[in-house]
Amino acid sequence: MLTNERRQVGRAVPRIEGPLKATGRAAYAAEHSEPGLLHGAAVPATIARGRILEIDSRAAKAAFPGIVAIYTHENRPDAAWLDRSWQDDTAPPGHTYRPLQNDRVLFDGQPVAFVVADSFENARDAAALITVTYDRDVPETDLSAKLAERYEPPKKRSGISPPPEPRGKPEQAFDEAHVTISADYFIENEHHNPMELFATTVLYGEDGSLTVYDKTQGSQNAQKFVCNVFSLKQDKVTVINAYVGGAFGSGLRPRHQLFLAVMASLDLKRSVRFEMSRRDMFYLSYRPAMHQTVSLAADAEGRLTAVMHDTVQATSRYEDYQEVVVNWSGLAYRCDNVKLTYGLAKLDAATPGDMRAPGAASGLFALESAMDELSYAAGLDPLELRRRNFVHFDQNENKQLTSKALRACYREGAARFGWERRKPAPRAMREGHELIGWGMATGIWEAQLQSAKARVRLSANGQVIVQAAASDIGTGTYTILAQIAAEALDVPVEEVSVQIGQSDLPETSVEGGSWTAASSGSAVDAACLAIRQRLLDLAQKDKASPLKEATVEEVVIRGGHLRLDVDPKASVAISELMARAGETAIEEEGEVGPDAKQMKKFASYTHSACFVEVRVDEELGLVRVTRVVSAVAAGRILNPKTARSQILGGVVMGLGMSLHEESMIDHRSGRIMNHNLAEYHVPAHADIHDIDVHFVQEFDDKASPIGVKGLGEIGICGVAAAVANAIFHATGIRIRHLPITIDKILAADKTPTDRAA
Repeated sequence: MLTNERRQVGRAVPRIEGPLKATGRAAYAAEHSEPGLLHGAAVPATIARGRILEIDSRAAKAAFPGIVAIYTHENRPDAAWLDRSWQDDTAPPGHTYRPLQNDRVLFDGQPVAFVVADSFENARDAAALITVTYDRDVPETDLSAKLAERYEPPKKRSGISPPPEPRGKPEQAFDEAHVTISADYFIENEHHNPMELFATTVLYGEDGSLTVYDKTQGSQNAQKFVCNVFSLKQDKVTVINAYVGGAFGSGLRPRHQLFLAVMASLDLKRSVRFEMSRRDMFYLSYRPAMHQTVSLAADAEGRLTAVMHDTVQATSRYEDYQEVVVNWSGLAYRCDNVKLTYGLAKLDAATPGDMRAPGAASGLFALESAMDELSYAAGLDPLELRRRNFVHFDQNENKQLTSKALRACYREGAARFGWERRKPAPRAMREGHELIGWGMATGIWEAQLQSAKARVRLSANGQVIVQAAASDIGTGTYTILAQIAAEALDVPVEEVSVQIGQSDLPETSVEGGSWTAASSGSAVDAACLAIRQRLLDLAQKDKASPLKEATVEEVVIRGGHLRLDVDPKASVAISELMARAGETAIEEEGEVGPDAKQMKKFASYTHSACFVEVRVDEELGLVRVTRVVSAVAAGRILNPKTARSQILGGVVMGLGMSLHEESMIDHRSGRIMNHNLAEYHVPAHADIHDIDVHFVQEFDDKASPIGVKGLGEIGICGVAAAVANAIFHATGIRIRHLPITIDKILAADKTPTDRAA
C-alpha cells in the first residue's frame, strides 16, 4: 500500500521529461552519433512472392565512392541457424523472418540488399540505383479468397489464450430463439504509423562491445535477440531506448533494422546507423485483415440465449501470428450457450503485429456491431440491451472478477452524453443537410500484472533515483514512476530522477498490454517499502528508539523522518539513521509478479462505455464524428493528465480504424499501393472534435498491489463499433466493412437490403 498522506499519486503532474522533448534535448534512436558513423539503407523487394535471380550493384558503386559495403543473401555474414535463437519474447510460432538469408522473397518490401555508406544520402541514393531481377510467382494476398483454406494454428502463441470450449447448445438455442441476427464483418489491414521512424544506431567499442540505441518497446528483449542471433555475451551488448516516439505494439518485436545495423557494425567493426523511411514502415507491422461472423439470439425480454463468433485472420506464410479475437464474445455478456472459433489463413505478406488492443479492437467491432443490430431486431435501446445482459463474472474461465464498474461507465457516460435524448428510429435526427446519429459500444481489455523489478535509491539529502528497464513509449511511464516513489518516500516529484529504457537496469517485460504501470509501478512501490524496512531496522538497533516495537506497516516516511503513523511525535530523522550507519544513501530492489493462487480464482479486466455522435452529409456521404464520450473503469488512476491523454489517443486511433485507415493492396502483384502518409489516411486535427474522457471510481486491491489496471489499450476498445452504430442510427445503412469510407456509404445507400426496416 502507498501510505503517504501528502498525495503525489492521483495528481495531474505534467510529464517530467516534457521539457527535454519540447526543446529537442531528448535523443531518440537515430539522434546519437560519433565521428566516422556509417549509414545504412535497404533495397526493398518489388514483388510479393518469388526468387531473386540477380542483384546488380555496379551503377551504385560507380556513382558513389562513399559506399563501404553492400550486403545481399550472397555475402551476408553468418548468423544463428536455429529458430529459437531468432524468436524474441513476443514472437509467434513459426520460422522467424531472417533478413538476407536466401534468394526467396516472402513479402512486398522485404529488404533484398543493404547498402552501408559514409553518409545517409550516399546510402539512400546508392540503394535506389541497385537493380534486382526476379523470378516472380503469383502472390496470394486477398484474405477473402483464402477463407476456405483456414487452419487452426498447430502451436499456440505464448500469452494468447485460445478460444474456450463451447458451452451449452448454441446452435439449438439459436434455432429456437425469439429473435436472432447473423452477419459478417470485415476489417482491412491497418498500419502502424508512429511519429518516430524505426531506427537503430550501433556504436562499436574498441573492445568489441556494442552500445545499441534502438526504437523498441523492450530494451532487454532487443538485447537478448542480438546476443542470441550473433552469439554475443550479454555484457558486451547494451540496448538503450530512453525515448520512444510512439510504437503502439509495432516495437514489441525486434525489427530488421536492428539486425542489419548490428550485422554491419560487427562485420565492419564500425559504428552504423540504419533509419527506415516512412515507406519502409509499411512493410513492418500492421493490424491483420479479418473476416468475422457473429450470430446472436435472444428471448422476448432481450436476454441472450446464444452467442456464436467465428473469425478467420490473416497471417504470413512463415509464422502463425495469433490474437485474442473471439474470446471477448464469451465474457462480455451473460449467456449460457456460446461457441467461439478462430482460424488463420496464410498470405504472401509480412507477419502482422500487435496494434493497440490487438484482437480486442477487432473482435469487439464485430460483437458490438452485432449487439447493436440485435437491439433493433428486439426493439430495445442499445444501452438497455447491454444492461439486461450484464454479467458479474468471467464465464469463459468460470472465475470471479477482481472488480467491474461497467454499470457506472454506462450510467455516467450516458448522462454526460445526453443519451436519454436519443430518438430511437434511424434517420430520425437531422440538422439541415446532415443526418445525426448516436451510437454506443462496450469496451473490455485484460488487466495484467507481469513480472517486474525496480531499484530505488534514497539519499540522506532527500534525493531519489528510480531505476528499471521499463520503457516509456509516450504513455507517461517516467512521470508515474516518479509520483509513486515521491509519495512513498515523501519527497517532491522534482527530487525524483527516473532512469529507465536500458537493458542493464532491473529486469522488466516489454512495454505493452497495458501492464507497465501496474507492474513496474508496483515494483517501485515494493522497493520503497524495502527502504522503509531498512530504515526501521536501523532505527531499532537503538534500544531507546521510539520505533523499537513498530512494524513496517505501522511506520511512514514524512518530512525526512521515519514516523509512527498513529503518533507523529514518535519519529527519527532519516539523515540521522544513515549517519549512524555510515551511509549516505540507502538502495533497495523491489520485485512483483503474478500471484498464481489468485490467478486461479480471479480474472481482471478494464471496462469502458463509448458514446459517439456522427453527422453524415446526406448527399456526399461524408461522416464527421462530432462528439465522443469515453467512460472508463480502470482501477486507480495514477495521473489524471497522462491517463486522459492515453484515452484520447486510443479514441483517435479508433476513429482512424473506423473511418480512415486501410492497406490498398493490388492483389495482382501483392504490393501495397499507398505506402505513404499522402495516400494512407490517418485522422488529422480537422477530423477530431469534442472528446470527453471520464474515469469512474473503481477500487481494486487484487488487480495489482497498487490497485492499477492500465489504460493503454482500453481507449480504443469499442470505438469502431460505436462509430459504425452511430452511422447506422443516422442513415439507416449498416456498414460491416472497416474502414467506413464515403464510397461504401454511397454504394450502400442504393442497396435496399442494407437499409433499416
